[in-house]
Amino acid sequence: MPLSLVHELAGRRWRLGRPLCQAWVSVDVLCCTASIWNVAAIALDRYWSITRHLHYTLRARRRLSNLMIGLAWALSAVISLAPLLFGWGETYSAGSQQCQVSREPSYAVFSTFGAFYVPLAVVLFVYWKIYKAAKFRIGSRKSNSITPLSPGALQVKEASQQPQMVFTVRHATVTFQTDGDTWREQKEKKAALMVGILIGVFVLCWIPFFITELINPLCSCDIPPLWKSIFLWLGYSNSFFNPLIYTAFNKNYNNAFRNLFSRQH
Repeated sequence: MPLSLVHELAGRRWRLGRPLCQAWVSVDVLCCTASIWNVAAIALDRYWSITRHLHYTLRARRRLSNLMIGLAWALSAVISLAPLLFGWGETYSAGSQQCQVSREPSYAVFSTFGAFYVPLAVVLFVYWKIYKAAKFRIGSRKSNSITPLSPGALQVKEASQQPQMVFTVRHATVTFQTDGDTWREQKEKKAALMVGILIGVFVLCWIPFFITELINPLCSCDIPPLWKSIFLWLGYSNSFFNPLIYTAFNKNYNNAFRNLFSRQH
């Protein structure tokens, strides 16, 4: 982002030479792609924590998180370094002092799909599954009641009512009933809401940039530099909004931010 700011202040002219241009473009694509794939990883983590909470233990979560993070950065490295390693287009033009992502049409398709459209499909599919899982859990809440078949014998049966437990032993009946959502259902709703807001902000921030990045090389359209800058910095802003969303919905992030600022004061 600092070099992007320098580039903008110089009228989108690059005066720092080819090597720094190539390094800047590669690192920029690497970090943006990794950030986008990490959103997909977070969505998968929320989905597994809701649908497989008995098997998705802390140990399994750490192992899968490390795997997803490693894959996200590895895929991002392939996408960002492809023009340098395989000569897939040119990022620097000395005559016009232009420094930008390769305009090669085949690379534009590869990079935009690998960096945005594929992870977008993943997060939309996962959120749809999260919504279905949460809706199924809420709709299928049942209560357990215990009534005697005969003296000394008990039977457990299902009843589609509010959460309650009815114990009947001989002539005595004890009923426990809980109104409203359980703790786990509240947690699942909160997780689904967080993922939904995260995905909504992610799409709004990045989709204008990646639409132009895909269309521009394919149709040789001339998009005004001002709009290119707006779309680029709108995408960058997604990295600003994500920590705010995590802090609002996650107590661990909230406590970490509070401790950080309280230590500074």
